[in-house]
Amino acid sequence: MFKNTIVRRPAKSMIDGITSAPELGKPDYALALKQHDSYIEALKKCGIEVTVLPALEEYPDSCFVEDVAVITRKCAIITNPGAESRNGETAGIRETIGRFFPAEKIEFITAPGTLEGGDVMMVGDHFYVGRSARTNEEGIRQFVAILERHGLSGSEVPLEHVLHLKTGVNYIEDNNMLVSGEFIDKPDFAKFNKILVPEEEAYAANCIWINGKVIVPAGYPAVEKAVREAGYEVVVTDTSEYRKLDGGLSCLSLRF
Repeated sequence: MFKNTIVRRPAKSMIDGITSAPELGKPDYALALKQHDSYIEALKKCGIEVTVLPALEEYPDSCFVEDVAVITRKCAIITNPGAESRNGETAGIRETIGRFFPAEKIEFITAPGTLEGGDVMMVGDHFYVGRSARTNEEGIRQFVAILERHGLSGSEVPLEHVLHLKTGVNYIEDNNMLVSGEFIDKPDFAKFNKILVPEEEAYAANCIWINGKVIVPAGYPAVEKAVREAGYEVVVTDTSEYRKLDGGLSCLSLRF
């Protein structure tokens, strides 16, 4: 069960955030703010306390707070983002995490290692880590070593096409996993009950489980239906403006 989540308000500068899909257009900032309000309400519906951090105008992508830290039940790990323009965001999250963890339980990924939280998927006490353009071999080595010091474990998953691991695969507890694209046949996930995401709804592979409920992005009926049929209560919220910056539901919060 999760008790807390941390989110950061989107900055006006988000319209200039990193994207691999410029054809979707720039985000509408006013709409993005409304969607962020709705996202926070969706989190609260799952019975969780929400800590809302102020926008950081100097960092257009800073609303994607998941990338700058990984929070486990034993420790918190401040990452070192592989996107150079995001490196300064980690300082902004350190103080907040200090409200929840003592200093000896806060660890750091350091250069030349890079790691972004979007590449990390928690399955119980094991953490799958995507090796991507943003998370390198040294970052994964440091991350797994930290986990093992705290009695946890981790393993690398090479990525071929997607930006982050959780772009295409997400664990929703009870041995159920949403999988799309390259993850459908990956041997790493053979033991899980796979809920296959159709290619035309691939964006919705990024759903989040919180305390028995699953938050699903609006506009993806096949995924919503499949999650309901798997026995979950579904909360739907729209993230269209964050999709324009390669961002999904999990990217917008730290849950612990």
